[in-house]
Amino acid sequence: MTTPADVHDVRDPELPGRLLVVERDALVPWLRARGDGDFARPVRVCPGWSVRDVLAHCSAALLRVVENRLEPGVFSPESNERDIAERADWPTARVLDELERGMTEAGPVIARADGALDQLALGEWVHAGDVRAALGEPGAYAGRGLPEALALLAAVTRNRGHVPLHADLDDVDEPLKLGGATGERPPGRFIGDAPTLLRLYAGRPVDGAAYELAGVAEQELNIFGRA
Repeated sequence: MTTPADVHDVRDPELPGRLLVVERDALVPWLRARGDGDFARPVRVCPGWSVRDVLAHCSAALLRVVENRLEPGVFSPESNERDIAERADWPTARVLDELERGMTEAGPVIARADGALDQLALGEWVHAGDVRAALGEPGAYAGRGLPEALALLAAVTRNRGHVPLHADLDDVDEPLKLGGATGERPPGRFIGDAPTLLRLYAGRPVDGAAYELAGVAEQELNIFGRA
């Protein structure tokens, strides 16, 4: 794997949109080829949600961004459940159409939001991994979007002043610096592969992956709260 996009202190406004488009091109055709029964499978990290529910949540979130429907309380558990319920009677193909549209059109809107919505794009990529994992796909949290996901993770954690971490990744040429660099706390260190690092930051199970983590606890890395 090649080195991820260079991470600088200056935000790259186009990065979230690039990640969404790369993931769209890989995910949507793969989903359209799945059988109906696959969409009813449970998603381990989203208790009570099926694959279809996760996709409905993702498509609804992106369409809210596209249509600027970001009222108070949006993306709360209650709001997410309402969005899923509104799509309960839709054909699955319609959910996928909406997801494809959102992944295509949300990027420019996120670019103009001055970083406020960058984490949403990363969350969409993580949920794509959740779906792949639920359907038994190898490399669920990897794929073509991994370099962009790593760069966006670095940007999001830096902008949020998250706990500092230096990651020496098995599958990336250069170390990755994450979190804020205030000097108040020495950075932790991660040694392992990139998908495991991303799963830790997303609060996803690592299922016995081989890695080393020092100077920071696993739960401190989670940027999404509960999965």
